[in-house]
Amino acid sequence: VRLVESGGGLVQPGGSLRLSCAASGFTVSSYFMSWYRQAPGKERELVAAITNAGGSTNYADSVKGRFTISRDNAKNTVYLQMNNLKPEDTAVYYCNAFSLKYDYWGQGTQVTVSS
Repeated sequence: VRLVESGGGLVQPGGSLRLSCAASGFTVSSYFMSWYRQAPGKERELVAAITNAGGSTNYADSVKGRFTISRDNAKNTVYLQMNNLKPEDTAVYYCNAFSLKYDYWGQGTQVTVSS
């Protein structure tokens, strides 16, 4: 079982990035998939989530209207489209797959928003 995040980097305020979370060893459509982030000196926080059945989404208030979580079942990958990025979005972003039996985490990808 593996989750591999990619797509992070350095971007100017107002810019965009798309993070990818490629899964292997399980099917993302069967899990509750989420993106979390952790900034230096802060606790890890939930950013966005998508349910297994139905694909309902939920977002932290701080990213509503700017971030979009989506899932490509054919590629077994979950995405986080981030628009209008702000310096306070700077953090390591982690992908999470959760079910009643399992809880998987990726290694994280760094997102830095700075001019």
